[in-house]
Amino acid sequence: MHDFLLAKEIIDSVLAIAKEKGLENIKSVSLEVGGASIPHNHHHEHEHDEHFDELNMENVEFGLKSIAKNTILKDTEFEIKKIEGNNWKITNINI
Repeated sequence: MHDFLLAKEIIDSVLAIAKEKGLENIKSVSLEVGGASIPHNHHHEHEHDEHFDELNMENVEFGLKSIAKNTILKDTEFEIKKIEGNNWKITNINI
């Protein structure tokens, strides 16, 4: 589920940049996304271990397209490069 939340965060950020810079026709957005395990706390009675999930880049890409389809980013291509770590950043916006 965090794949989709990440996609929403990315779309919101790209839309904010587009609004700030007056961009309307964005052809592509290049991203670096850390695919490392993200800790989730599961609350089981006797279990206090953190459970780790690996980001699924296909799910992130699907989420990006799904969320973008009702915005100015509906025709934007998202190029995702998987990197180490669990952070993400926009590396390029092509107009």
